[in-house]
Amino acid sequence: MQRKYPNLSKPIKIGNVNFRNRMFSAPMGGTDITADCTIGPKTTAFYELRAKGGAGAVTVSEVVVHPETEGSHMFHLDLKTVGSLSSFTYTADAIRRHGAIASVELSHSGQYAGTYLTDKDKKQGLSQWGPSATVRPDGLEVKELTQELIDDIVASYGKCAEIAKRAGFEMIMVHGGHGWLVNQFLSPYFNHRTDKYGGPLENRVRFAQEVLASVREAVGPGFPIEFRMSGSELFDGGYDLDEGIKIAKLLEPQIDLLHVSAGTYQRGFSVTHPSMFRPHGSNVYLAAEIKKHVSVPVATVGGLNDPDMMEEIIASGKADVVEMARALLADHELPKKVVTNKDEDILHCMRCFVCMAERAVTSTRRCSINPYIGREIEGMEIQPAPVKRKVLIAGGGPAGLKAALTAAQRGHEVVLCEKSDQLGGILVGEQAIPFKYEMYKLGVTLGKLVKDAGVEIRLNTEVTKEYAENENADALIIAVGSEPLLPAIPGLDGKNVIVVNDYHLHADKVADEVVVLGGGLAGSEAAIHLAREGKKVHLVEMRAELAPDANIRHRPILLKEIEDQGIEVLTEYRGLCVTEDGVVCSDKNGQEQLVPGKTVICALGQKSRRNIVDELIDCATVVSQVGDCVKVADITQAIYQGHHAAMDV
Repeated sequence: MQRKYPNLSKPIKIGNVNFRNRMFSAPMGGTDITADCTIGPKTTAFYELRAKGGAGAVTVSEVVVHPETEGSHMFHLDLKTVGSLSSFTYTADAIRRHGAIASVELSHSGQYAGTYLTDKDKKQGLSQWGPSATVRPDGLEVKELTQELIDDIVASYGKCAEIAKRAGFEMIMVHGGHGWLVNQFLSPYFNHRTDKYGGPLENRVRFAQEVLASVREAVGPGFPIEFRMSGSELFDGGYDLDEGIKIAKLLEPQIDLLHVSAGTYQRGFSVTHPSMFRPHGSNVYLAAEIKKHVSVPVATVGGLNDPDMMEEIIASGKADVVEMARALLADHELPKKVVTNKDEDILHCMRCFVCMAERAVTSTRRCSINPYIGREIEGMEIQPAPVKRKVLIAGGGPAGLKAALTAAQRGHEVVLCEKSDQLGGILVGEQAIPFKYEMYKLGVTLGKLVKDAGVEIRLNTEVTKEYAENENADALIIAVGSEPLLPAIPGLDGKNVIVVNDYHLHADKVADEVVVLGGGLAGSEAAIHLAREGKKVHLVEMRAELAPDANIRHRPILLKEIEDQGIEVLTEYRGLCVTEDGVVCSDKNGQEQLVPGKTVICALGQKSRRNIVDELIDCATVVSQVGDCVKVADITQAIYQGHHAAMDV
């Protein structure tokens, strides 16, 4: 077979272990961590899904090696806790039986212990330890590790590695980046010691060397050790790329794979995990430069999801392995689709941070476009329906498309009607905003998958009561979505007003000075795009804060981008009327103010199309409502509800 992506698909030998391809599943925290910090069955299934999707390696994240000085509620691996060894063994089995290599990440958060606790108040009761005594920005005291504690922590890395090997894991990753303990020793920002672990780089790297030596002694020769480091800390006071190269060269003799990431978790979340506002592969340059100076294989990571880009990375010698986390949540079969030349079927990660926000808020996982994530144990296969039905779906947005795809995969006869001339619903409007283009692309790809699955697609077809009754379907799934909320503001229907959903149709008509009326998620992102286009942007919001509908991971990054782009933010401003010169608003003191702009972008929200739902509610024996027509929400709810409505038919 001629592989479209021969370099990504090519096996690689690391240590004495052969990996089936160059696409690895980077560490991702689990879901149901037990009270004893063992791996729950949902987490085992969570990692198994990545293996089943074709990844070359799947890394379990994170194992706290020394709970005595790191009280975070993350995985522990020891022989004294009932269920610890067995939970890891079952997980390694689940990964390996699908052909992937099972790896486990050994970690210690150092002075950031408690980061992953859902109850953040519990951090106050933890002992925070680091290379040097200090006080964290949040006021927590950090104690300096003694030599005795350092020795104990170093030994614990080896003990955990030995047990992981016993459990069936075939690679160990040592987490030495992102501001965690090993990185804290490497960093001149965190490390102010005056003993053999501080000062010059040769001293600051000593702790990492001791950790790696401990792991090597435990696992033996030939057993692959992957070291994850930040190629540069990317902030003033941290080490830069030049020093990152020196660190890599000093650690190279003790490792088999060098995994180059970027930044620190605490001082650059959107850098370490590149947000939608950053280019894909924005951190690859770090791995590429370090690779020039070392002989061990190098892995790169960070916002990678495009096979063409990843193939070029390997082919050009920038890295030997590409690692993905979010991309393999969005489509766990991405590696399998790459290897089998089905790259057009890949559902691309939108970098919306729903996955990370969900873990912080509910201690679970969820993905906007993959309803299996965090719920894999409920079944990772779509089983054929015992009785084949005719299913009519009203609406070709994300909810309707997902419902149609799942229903067709179950063997039903599916008819999908969309009243406009193209599929995608509200996603269609995202095509003109570069950093949201993957949202538009989601609709395109789902449309292709639906067509390939044999769904009959009828465009320019509105499902009315009469139409539905004539179709005489066994089941009707109503996915008619929402429509823009247009309050009775004088002038809002003027020629200088563009509804944000329709921006892609009128992008060339936007003047140099713009008022974005509505500072929710859609309006805020539109404002950022327009500012990047060189427009002078005024962002008007009647509430006291912007984008309360954004998730807790995306929102701080969004607000920082608004600040960096120099957008004028006017909160507690209520629009009174639109004129050809801008929007007249009432400020929080009740005073009228003209916010200038020759173009007004209306982003005042959406409202459910309940009138259509009410008309169709009795048009089949089984009727389901999904997506925005139930309640205006997000892609996550639309996809999840659409999938399960089809599963229930």
